[in-house]
Amino acid sequence: MAARSKARKRALDVLYEADVRGVDALRTLADRVALAEPPVNDYTIELVEGVQAHRDRIDEILADYAEGWAVERMPDVDRAILRVGVFELLWRDDVPDPVAIDEAVELAKSLSTDESPRFVNGVLARVVRDRPAAEV
Repeated sequence: MAARSKARKRALDVLYEADVRGVDALRTLADRVALAEPPVNDYTIELVEGVQAHRDRIDEILADYAEGWAVERMPDVDRAILRVGVFELLWRDDVPDPVAIDEAVELAKSLSTDESPRFVNGVLARVVRDRPAAEV
């Protein structure tokens, strides 16, 4: 697994844990960095911090583009995957759109339900399609 793929998975773990426990993701991240097992790389930190910095806007976008799903009713893992995906699509110029979408879909395939990869792909594809409307 490539370094950035591992970093995305680790960021997803932190965001998911914080969401499920109802605690601040930055606090959870700080705890993981302090433990250093496994080590937390810089890209994981950038993803978690970026998602948290833009979380309100990301959730607005998800509410607009996840047809038939309220953000709070999405499966926890899917919500975390989509938050990372939207962050990479809209706030990371160094990640090509197809890579951000493919990485999110792969995480959904390995960690969520059989329907999740298609759901994640559809939401992120709509965000890319309507990027000017989604951007801040």
